[in-house]
Amino acid sequence: MDADALLAAVQRTVPEAVAVAAGPGRYLLVPAAAVDGLMLRLRDETELAFASLMDLTGWDLLGMPGAEPGIAVGWWLESPRHRHQVAIRVHLPREAPAVASVAALWPVAGWWEREVYDLLGVHFSGHPDLRRLLLPEDWEGHPLRKDYAYPVAYRGVAHARDGQRFAAPPAAKPKPGGA
Repeated sequence: MDADALLAAVQRTVPEAVAVAAGPGRYLLVPAAAVDGLMLRLRDETELAFASLMDLTGWDLLGMPGAEPGIAVGWWLESPRHRHQVAIRVHLPREAPAVASVAALWPVAGWWEREVYDLLGVHFSGHPDLRRLLLPEDWEGHPLRKDYAYPVAYRGVAHARDGQRFAAPPAAKPKPGGA
């Protein structure tokens, strides 16, 4: 199945899905409410057979050109049987972002969903153990949000010091011979 036929097959399941060109590839932007049924169909339909979840991630859309401020979640699926891939995305509101968990379909998603929850605050409904993965349970906020204010101290340990700043790495020195 070529890329156009694949996108058309997915759009038959979710007619409101929009194919978006991004760089050399494309992805399908779907409503968050459609994720649960769509992902089950992508995995189980014989013509699609997306048995592998290759990646699941999230990112903050704040300040991105042409995007409403919000949080994006993306899934990259592959069908080893048919040798095709598809990228699915949802855009969620900044306040209380939520989407269905796919951990029951692809168990590896459980870890990735916990990471996205921890760092961006996305709630994955139906997740069997949604809790922080990288940060302590009492950490406040979600550090990958662009409006996140890094704490000055945590449990009495100071982070930022007076005058502390992050400097750009030094410029590379030219190689001998001008190359």
